[in-house]
Amino acid sequence: MSLFRKLTWAPVLGGIAGLGLSLWLLKSYGFHRIVYLVGHAGWSGILAVVAFHGVQLVCSAAGWRAIAGPRALREELRIYVMLRWVREAVNNLLPLAQVGGEVVAWRLLRLRGAKSANAIAGTVADLTLEMATQILFTLMGVVLLLLSVGDGGMATGVVAGLLVAGALMAGFFAAVRLGLAETIERGLLRVGRWMGWSTATHVEGLNLALMSCYRHPGRVARSALWHMLSWLLGGVEVCVALHFLGSDVSIRTGLVVESLGQAAKALGFAVPGALGVQEGGYIIVCAAFGLSAELAIALSLLKRLREAVLGIPALVVWQHCEARVRASSQHSISGIVP
Repeated sequence: MSLFRKLTWAPVLGGIAGLGLSLWLLKSYGFHRIVYLVGHAGWSGILAVVAFHGVQLVCSAAGWRAIAGPRALREELRIYVMLRWVREAVNNLLPLAQVGGEVVAWRLLRLRGAKSANAIAGTVADLTLEMATQILFTLMGVVLLLLSVGDGGMATGVVAGLLVAGALMAGFFAAVRLGLAETIERGLLRVGRWMGWSTATHVEGLNLALMSCYRHPGRVARSALWHMLSWLLGGVEVCVALHFLGSDVSIRTGLVVESLGQAAKALGFAVPGALGVQEGGYIIVCAAFGLSAELAIALSLLKRLREAVLGIPALVVWQHCEARVRASSQHSISGIVP
C-alpha cells in the first residue's frame, strides 16, 4: 500500500512543483503582457491550432495502427484516432507521469476484446517508435539550428542528450531481441502464481506479441513514417500559433522550436503535462531566434489551451466508456444473483 501511495503522490508533487515553476515564469516575464499576446490570438487562433492538431492526431493514430499487429489491420482507423485522443488527454491533463495515457489505452483496447498481451505489445511498440522518430526529429532540429544561428552552446547539450537517448533506445531494441519481454513475462507469471493473482495470466504471450510487432519491416516503416509526419506537422503548428500571436516565422524556425521544445518536454516526463518544463524549453529555443520570452510562454499557453479544448471532451468519453463497462458488469452479476 505504501508503494501505491508513493506512485500516486509522486506525480502530484511533481505537478505542484511544475505549476509553481509556471507561475514563477509568468510573474517574472510579465503576466499582463503574456495574457495580452494570448488574447491577441483569440478564439480564432485557439480553434486554428486545435484543428491543425487534429491532423497530427490522425497521423499518430495511423502510425499506431500500422505497428499494432495483424489484428489491428481489421480495426477501423477511427478507433485508433479515438484511443490516441484519450491517450493524449490523460497524459496532458491528469496528475500522472506522461505514460498514464498508454495504460488507459491498453485498458480500452482490452475492453474492445483485444488480448492483454496484444494490447500491451502494440502500445509499447507504438510508443518506442514514436520515441525513436522523436530522436530523429530532434536531431533534424539541431542541424537546422546550426544552419540558422550557429552553435550558441545549446546544440552541444542537445546532441549529448540525443546520444544518451539513442543509446538507451538501441539498448531497449537489443534487449527485446534478446528476450527482455519474455523474461518480464515469465517473472510476472511466476509472481502471479505465487501471489494468487489471476490477472497475471493476462500477460502470457507478451514476448511473442511484441516480437510480432517488430518482425514486419513494412509495418515498422509505415509506422515510423506516420509518426515522423506527425512531428513535422508539429513544426507547422508552431508557425500557425505564432502567426496568431502576431509573429510570423519561417517553417525552418517552427521546426527547430517544436523539435527542441518537445525534447525539453520529454525530459520532463515525470512532471504531469511537463508543467514549467515545456515553458522553459520554449524560452531557451525561441531566444536563439530573437523571439521574446513572453512570446515563448504565450506559445506554450496557446498549446495548453489546445490541449484543454481537445482533452476535456476526451476525458469525458473515457469515463463514459468506463461507466458503460461497470454498468454492464453489474447487470451481469445481478442477473445471476437469486
